[in-house]
Order: sequence, then C-alpha cells, then structure tokens
Amino acid sequence: MKVAILAGGLGTRLSEETMLKPKPMVEVGGKPILWHIMNIYASFGYKEFVIALGYKGDIIKDYFLNYHYRSHNLTVNLKSGNVEIHNGQGEDWIVHLVDTGLESSTGGRVKKVAEYIGDEPFMMTYGDGVANIDISQLVNYHRAQGRLATVTAVRPPARFGGLGLRENFVSYFIEKPQAGEGWINGGYFVLEPGIRDYIPDYVTPWEASPMERLVAEEQLAAYQHNDFWQCMDTLRDVHQLERLWQDGTAPWKIW
Repeated sequence: MKVAILAGGLGTRLSEETMLKPKPMVEVGGKPILWHIMNIYASFGYKEFVIALGYKGDIIKDYFLNYHYRSHNLTVNLKSGNVEIHNGQGEDWIVHLVDTGLESSTGGRVKKVAEYIGDEPFMMTYGDGVANIDISQLVNYHRAQGRLATVTAVRPPARFGGLGLRENFVSYFIEKPQAGEGWINGGYFVLEPGIRDYIPDYVTPWEASPMERLVAEEQLAAYQHNDFWQCMDTLRDVHQLERLWQDGTAPWKIW
C-alpha cells in the first residue's frame, strides 16, 4: 500500500519559515518534518510514497534528488566528475514526486494522487503532523470496517498548562494536557480508490463536501488515537517539536 502525503499548500500561518520553503520542509532536529512523517510509516513497513507537490515543489524535488549526497560523506573527483558515497546506504524508500499544481486544494491533490496511484487502496496524510500512531492497527481497523475511508481522530494538545484550584491554592498542574473538548481530523487516512468519485474537481477542499458526503453515506470510519499527535501550524509548534526532539523525548520517534 502506497502512502500519499499532501505537501503542496502555502503554509501561511507559518510564514516565518514558509516564505523560503514549503511547510513540509521546515526542519525538526535538522530533518524536514516530511522526513519524520515518512519514517513513521516506514517503521511499519510502508516505504513507497507519493508526494503531492505544489508550492515551491522544486525544493522537495531537489531534496530527494540529492538525498544521498546530503546524508553521507562524499569523495568528488573534480576531473571526472565522479562522486563516491561513503558510510553505507540510505533508507530503502521509493518516492514518487507528483506535481499537483499550485492552485489545487487539498481535495484536488487527493484526487490527482488517487488518479496517479490507480485502482488500489492507499494511505494519505498531511505534510505537517506527527504522531505515535500504530499504522498497522490503523490499516487493520480500516479493513475491518469495510468503508471507503478511515480518518484518524485525535484530541488536540492544549496550548497551555491546566490548573486545578482548591480555594486559593493550586491542587494540581498538568503541563499541556490533551484537550478534552472533542475529536478532530488528525490526518493519517486510509482510502479506497472509490473516493475519487466524491471529489468533483481540483478546487474543492477534501475536508468540505467530499468528507461531508462520506459522512452522510456512512462511508467514513474513525480510528481513535488517544496518544500523542501534534501538527506544525505555527513557529511555536516548531519550537515545541524541536524541544522534544533535542530532549530525546519525541513521542513520534518510533523507528
């Protein structure tokens, strides 16, 4: 099963970084968040990726075209132009880089990726969210439900610590607990090829009428993930993920 990753949006809420690069190329621990997402899937044996490109897609193409050179020591023969790569081999991944257009919406990118993949189920997620999700359980759950689509439902992390008060004293403090107000779309979908019929064009957001119609027809299952999930929407999120990585406590590092 191939893994599609939507990596073509503008990332306007993270403009401090995305003026120069697409959002999935913003780094955590010296590696693009896209690399972290791919490692989550690869740790469960899913190593063939279809990256939906759009805004500054050439930067993502350049990253993978030069992946070996970036990741290893090199010896360059300036006379012949030959390059010798040292220190072993890189990840055994296959990466398809598909230009889905600058103006396409999330629905348009899903539709184009689905057309590229063809008549087979596939996984899909956004290029900015990490989680310690068990991908094998997610796939098994989707198959058991027999629906066209499965979304991973998550509880967003609260932005501030929680205080418990008793009279004028603090009775407990929880640092950034999971929010309790409900579930949200956490990405990490499993999709059947039939979902293409639910996306009318390339400008309709995936999260609008396609998902609404799937819900109305009871074709959208929800896999509940109660553990760590974090998207990278703002510079504050980047700093939070970086701190977890540098502290050696990154929950999404399951590889």
